[in-house]
Amino acid sequence: MACAGLLTSPLVSQASEAPPGEGLHIVFVTGDEEYRSEETMPMLARILKNRYGFEVSVRYSLSDEGYINPNRSDNIPGLDVLAEADLMVMNTRFRRLPEDQLKHILDFAESGNPMAGFRTATHAFRYGGDHPRREMDAAWPREVFGQQWISHFGGGNSTEVQIVEGRAQHPVLRGVDAFHARSWLYRVSPLHDNAQPLLQGRAVRGAASGGELFGEAHPVAWTHHYDGEDGRSRVFFTTLGHPADFFEESMRRLALNGFFWALGLEDKIPKDGLNADFVGQYDPNPAGFGEQFKQGLRPEDIPF
Repeated sequence: MACAGLLTSPLVSQASEAPPGEGLHIVFVTGDEEYRSEETMPMLARILKNRYGFEVSVRYSLSDEGYINPNRSDNIPGLDVLAEADLMVMNTRFRRLPEDQLKHILDFAESGNPMAGFRTATHAFRYGGDHPRREMDAAWPREVFGQQWISHFGGGNSTEVQIVEGRAQHPVLRGVDAFHARSWLYRVSPLHDNAQPLLQGRAVRGAASGGELFGEAHPVAWTHHYDGEDGRSRVFFTTLGHPADFFEESMRRLALNGFFWALGLEDKIPKDGLNADFVGQYDPNPAGFGEQFKQGLRPEDIPF
């Protein structure tokens, strides 16, 4: 996959105005062994920090030696930073975190603060049927993100993404056009009653655009509201998130617009959407299991 990188002006705001993210802190919780969230989420964080003025933090699944290892399912250190976050973005898959780490995520979810999630956050955790935290496996993501894991249309396929009829004027969709996503389509049961679909997808045979469409349409992006113990959270979610998806400008813009909406900053989203040009290099490793991730990196090696 060819890398992409554009170094553009740091902030889109006028010099006399504060950047829209000033004073706001976004924390990304990563840890999936398939879709390179350890690379896709830092890419978005760089845009948010350097162009829009947010404080950003990214937390990773780490080995005991402190190296980024998405195959390690039971260790995401540093989640106490969520206590000072304004938005939590989750992109994890089948994690089994110890109680002292999980508590920070649960406390944030119940706080009423905004949240966002990508793809495998529909199955962010896997504790198992007899575990006291088994509700995290399916019930929790359905309530918090609006959907739980069901199944998909096959990893050799991809998705044609379209705007849901009547939703084109939603702030999250400003500047977002129909596009082809390398992500294979997730099946979605009826969304939570609090969720509003924005984009839908049809499965495409093969990885490239233009293949045969098959199967029924399913939502691939939506807004949601989660009623936690201490308040109501705005939530943005998309089942897209393959590393190749983010080479599509509309995919990056969808994510950025979604974050702004969740934070109540929709009045800061221009009519043609937020500037989603890359800041620095984006050259992710391919999706896949095993040792596909970049080896030997510590969190401090990831530039912002």
